[in-house]
Amino acid sequence: MKISIIGYSGSGKSTLAAKLGELYQIPVLFLDTVQFVEGWEERERQEALRIARDFMEKEDWVIEGNYTAFAQKERLQQSDYIVFLDFPRLACLCRAGRRYLRFRGKERESRAEGCEEKFDWEFFKWILIHQRSRAVKGHFRDIVKRYGEKVFVVHNQKQLDYLLGRLKEERRHKDGGKRNEE
Repeated sequence: MKISIIGYSGSGKSTLAAKLGELYQIPVLFLDTVQFVEGWEERERQEALRIARDFMEKEDWVIEGNYTAFAQKERLQQSDYIVFLDFPRLACLCRAGRRYLRFRGKERESRAEGCEEKFDWEFFKWILIHQRSRAVKGHFRDIVKRYGEKVFVVHNQKQLDYLLGRLKEERRHKDGGKRNEE
């Protein structure tokens, strides 16, 4: 099973990736850990691309993030499922704010070591304005159009909960009901 998770900042990509990795018992790559090294410094581009491509050689994986420079086209082509978290901008802002309050001054598994949770003016503007540019929205529309048969577009938490329930049920049936789901 190969799953790509894309979407807007604050939509819950990292949380979903961790849940799907656990559900399918497969490794997860958070692309922020590839993009950044300690102190939010950017990793050298060729090294980052190598890390992403090496991970994609695994038989099964979940890869979370939008980074086009990290073999996005190949990731999406290889994916059995693509989940696009298309939450409204205010929902993303609220979720990112709650995440900041929860993890302020701490590191998360979806971040490189030495990259503490932050929420600054630039990130605020990114969530509300820049990541919703015509170009970014067009890029996501193109992905949905190109890979439509394997894309799940999720607009809110209710739809996300439904998708997770459906995938858990599918997994339970494939395992012959042997898994003890929580």
